[in-house]
Amino acid sequence: MNLPQPDPHTPHLADVVPSVLAAMGVEEEFERRIDLGTDVRGACVLLIDGLGAELLDAHAADAPVMAALRGPTLQAGFPSTTVAGLAAVGTGCRSGEHGLVGLSFRVPGVGVMNPLRWRPHPWGDDLRDTVPPERLQPMPTTFERAESAGVAVSVVSGAVFTGSGLTRAVLRGGRYVGVRALGDLAVGVSTAIADGGLCYGYHGEVDLLGHIYGPGSPAWRMQLREVDRLVESIVEGLPPGGLLAIVADHGMMAVDSDDVFDIDASPDLLDGVQAVGGEPRARHVYVDDGAADSVLAAWREILGDSAWVASREEAIAAGWFGERVRDDVRDRIGDVVAAARRRATIVRRTVEPMESSLVGHHGSLTSAEQHIPLLLAYG
Repeated sequence: MNLPQPDPHTPHLADVVPSVLAAMGVEEEFERRIDLGTDVRGACVLLIDGLGAELLDAHAADAPVMAALRGPTLQAGFPSTTVAGLAAVGTGCRSGEHGLVGLSFRVPGVGVMNPLRWRPHPWGDDLRDTVPPERLQPMPTTFERAESAGVAVSVVSGAVFTGSGLTRAVLRGGRYVGVRALGDLAVGVSTAIADGGLCYGYHGEVDLLGHIYGPGSPAWRMQLREVDRLVESIVEGLPPGGLLAIVADHGMMAVDSDDVFDIDASPDLLDGVQAVGGEPRARHVYVDDGAADSVLAAWREILGDSAWVASREEAIAAGWFGERVRDDVRDRIGDVVAAARRRATIVRRTVEPMESSLVGHHGSLTSAEQHIPLLLAYG
């Protein structure tokens, strides 16, 4: 089976913040990877979790304001999941460099951890003291670099994420403004733009309802309409020289209940396996010494054409994790990596009962998951 490879000509989510800062005149420090113009005096990168380009285009009638702002299509990168997406925004790098390579992944000496919760996977105590976020992701963030260049930076996101492990790892730098609803999110974003700084804003409920009810469901569409009103209120208040750049961290699809592989119920998928990370559409498989070839063969045979199954070296060579993979990141990638095709899932109903029951999923390399929109509004 031929492995898919990222299109080198399609801009990446990691290119957005550096390009915004270049448009703000910080060109000595940041590369203009996407041309966003010049003379931008205040800007916000607003991330709508889970709003894939195909979903926005299919439901443009529910989001007329955002549909009218539709710019180029970007790629989310692999895995197409929130941890990697937020890290791409916060570092300006692909997953092979920032090192947050999945919803869960193995950290040598620690085991498999979930960086969204900064805890062992599937359960355990907080790891912020054991695995300091600044050590797991040591590169300066785009926000730290912007501050060093004299830009006022604010991160406007959920109050519940204040000081979280993931926030410290990939969003550190600037002033954290914790918000609780659409109203204070809109105010926080608008204030930051008016003050002439760089703002990163985050809204997560589109993704949440897509997981529970499925993207395109009535609840999901209602939430999309609410987000469109949020965007409209920010756009209406953009001052001269203001820029609102809206992105997503990944798309999403409703999966096929007839194309499900349960790892926990399949001894052949667990034979020779030490641990499993990732999520139902993007799995990291860590194997016993000497078992890599047999595990790779078993996963390929059992999953068949429902997934792209690659060795670590094959996945890296195909560019799944970007052009560069740091030496200390390689061991976080599974010895075997499985990316679901079509609408298949690779679940763990015993170990991950909640995740396994969801209707909407993402993580893999299909266009529905990879293609994300860039929406642009100027004051």
